[in-house]
Amino acid sequence: MATCFTSSPIFSPCYSASVNRISLINSLKLNSHPFSLSKFSTNFSSKSCSLSLTRKQSRKLLQVRSVAAPVEATAGFDEMVSGTQRKYYLLGGKGGVGKTSCAASLAVKFANNGHSTLVVSTDPAHSLSDSFAQDLTGGTLVPVEGPLAPLFALEINPDQAKEEFRNASKKNGGTGVKDFMDGMGLGMIVEQLGELKLGELLDTPPPGLDEAIAISKVIQFLELEEYNKFTRIVFDTAPTGHTLRLLSLPDFLDASIGKILKLRQKISSATSAIKSVFGQEENRPDAADKLQKLRERMIKVRDLFRDAESTEFVIVTIPTVMAINESSRLRSSLKKENVPVKRLVVNQVLPPSASDCKFCAMKRKDQTRALDLIETDPELSALTVVKAPLVDIEIRGIPALQFLGDMLWK
Repeated sequence: MATCFTSSPIFSPCYSASVNRISLINSLKLNSHPFSLSKFSTNFSSKSCSLSLTRKQSRKLLQVRSVAAPVEATAGFDEMVSGTQRKYYLLGGKGGVGKTSCAASLAVKFANNGHSTLVVSTDPAHSLSDSFAQDLTGGTLVPVEGPLAPLFALEINPDQAKEEFRNASKKNGGTGVKDFMDGMGLGMIVEQLGELKLGELLDTPPPGLDEAIAISKVIQFLELEEYNKFTRIVFDTAPTGHTLRLLSLPDFLDASIGKILKLRQKISSATSAIKSVFGQEENRPDAADKLQKLRERMIKVRDLFRDAESTEFVIVTIPTVMAINESSRLRSSLKKENVPVKRLVVNQVLPPSASDCKFCAMKRKDQTRALDLIETDPELSALTVVKAPLVDIEIRGIPALQFLGDMLWK
């Protein structure tokens, strides 16, 4: 990344930076003091979430006062933080555009504004731990140290869930498939198909399991009391393809379960008469009942994704023609799924400059062309466009995320 350096404490069109690191003066204000982003110590207690940082002593304290071009549109964070109904925010887009940083900064912003917040990564290649500079692995709720209100993070562990899937599909040394099919009244089919090793096939975690696991977590958010304390839940989703599969999965499962239930009903009607003749009539509704309950849950998740009162999908992109085009296709797909979208975050925008180097001038020209595409794109032009500046530091840790959040979520 190209970075313009200056030794003057006066504002520069590009980021001011020292050779040691950048001091986020007047941008990071915890306890009303200027702090260095790179050299600090943290002390947390169980009774408070206060963050103590050591000041950086330097001959020249360089400042970052402004980093992005003035834009008319803002994120409308006042409405995001004050609303009582909209609880779920999903951030997604092309890989490598900064979804995790934007999601984590939004979660920190919510927490610092009094909301008990949970941020969830549904991306199999998690980076929340890197973003928060804290180990969040394990597939369980982990408290994030630093924000004013409670903030928890959850990285869904697909490998752990796949192992649970394998274990759940085995009973008493068998595959468990016959038990399941027996409950559906289809046990004879399994016996006839034994040579095809159907059990081994079903014991293997199917494609899309990562998204199914994410769906199961959403169900928990809706049903379990331990998640009721969260007034905001932010999803850091996987790249576009995975995300679209996640959003369409409830419909797919609903339709599939519906077909299975109809098949069972037809077979049950045909076999019950025969069984009654021989006095072998029996009722085995357990598997069908479980499938029906699962179907009802899928409908609840599907309705949640499409409920504009409680859910919003935020598209994150960067100012390149390829990324804008993919964002347009994503918006079109979300519209078909009836998923509500209001905002488009354009990340890594070059700040204004009176004097550009040749590289910066060419880069700015490319970005301008990409940004112009948004204004004429039929899918994106109606969205609120929020620009996040290109920074010369790594957005990592609570102070940096607060810094980004204060610029982005206004």
